[in-house]
Amino acid sequence: MSLCRYLPVPSDRMAVMWTLLTVGDAVVLEYGPAGTTHYCVSLFGAMGISPDQSLFTTHMSEDDVIMGDVRRLEEAIVELDKGYRPKVLFVIASAVTAVIGTDLVGVCNYMQQQVDARLIALENGGFKGDYTVGLRQVYRLLVKQLAGQKQGLLPGRYNVLGASASSYRIRSDLREIEDLLSRSFGLSRHTALGVDTSLQQLAAMGGAQLNIVLRAEALPAAEWLKQQFGTPYVYGVPYGYQGTEQWLEQIASVLERPIVRSVRDQLGQRQSQTATFRMYATMYRNRPHPPAAAIIGDYDLLQGLAGLCRELDICPDLLICPHTLKDITDCDPAVRHFATEKEQITALRQLQYHLVLGDDVSLHLCDRTNTGLCVSFPLVSHVQIAEHLPLMGIRGTDYILETIDRYYQVLE
Repeated sequence: MSLCRYLPVPSDRMAVMWTLLTVGDAVVLEYGPAGTTHYCVSLFGAMGISPDQSLFTTHMSEDDVIMGDVRRLEEAIVELDKGYRPKVLFVIASAVTAVIGTDLVGVCNYMQQQVDARLIALENGGFKGDYTVGLRQVYRLLVKQLAGQKQGLLPGRYNVLGASASSYRIRSDLREIEDLLSRSFGLSRHTALGVDTSLQQLAAMGGAQLNIVLRAEALPAAEWLKQQFGTPYVYGVPYGYQGTEQWLEQIASVLERPIVRSVRDQLGQRQSQTATFRMYATMYRNRPHPPAAAIIGDYDLLQGLAGLCRELDICPDLLICPHTLKDITDCDPAVRHFATEKEQITALRQLQYHLVLGDDVSLHLCDRTNTGLCVSFPLVSHVQIAEHLPLMGIRGTDYILETIDRYYQVLE
């Protein structure tokens, strides 16, 4: 791992923690020093996650580390079980316990007889890879461990898989998805795995009519649910007017039902209105600074926003992904993952007269000739409060077009 000044990539451990903290009626216990847990809390706050009474640490002494003594862990498990009565207690590793090889699975196995809470151990200590590795593992674990036998169908209901709290404005995006699917097909959401869910919802999710997968890391979970319960899934993200229509067409094909006419008409009207932006792109194409976009974010965000730019005839000539691409099937060769932060910073500082869609740090690194919009984490210069400003769907495209209009004013 190279040194980082601005853009450290979260580890698998961090992703496991922020995902588990979104499960209601459960408690997360980290076996490690208090300092490592405290470091995470500020990040979770920026994501809109409150760890109050759901995230705990055992603390560790030097003797615990040297001797491999797990009595603190045993006592913490019993104390949390009696004091908070959680239905599920997730016991997770810290970097320290991962290095010394503490057998959390073994501890949970023999401690299970002494507590009422169900104990589930995860031994991600931050050394298996970046956050996408943790997301892939924790999504699959949650459905395998907590999605019970299908007790009844949930007609007209769907699950959202992969709605990570690490996705900027994800709650706004979920509202937009909920609105689109309600108006287009009369569907309603059952649960959103990775953002807002409960143990009761997880137990019943096998009865849903459809699973909506928003990121590649949730595909193993979707495959397991399909094999176990026969639930079909659609993988894709609705960015742009054309992209939203294509996404709805995929869902219509699985449901074997047409999109409601009013929604199709609305999308058609919106697409016709983009002719003005395509005209701008044509006007500026042969000038000194032709329209071009740089996008920084998770792979599925890159693909979606790049599609939106192409819909408007803006060339997305720099696509930067902060996480590893090794698990991405048929990875877009245009997407770049820099080996070092220095290379990424250099690429960003060289940008001029670009539409830049990225995180706060990346926007800060670009000079003033560029026009930027925050679409991803990390956040530095502002906070995430509003839950009615999506990036996806019709409303999200409306919002992004306002920035694109400002971009053309700069090019003038």
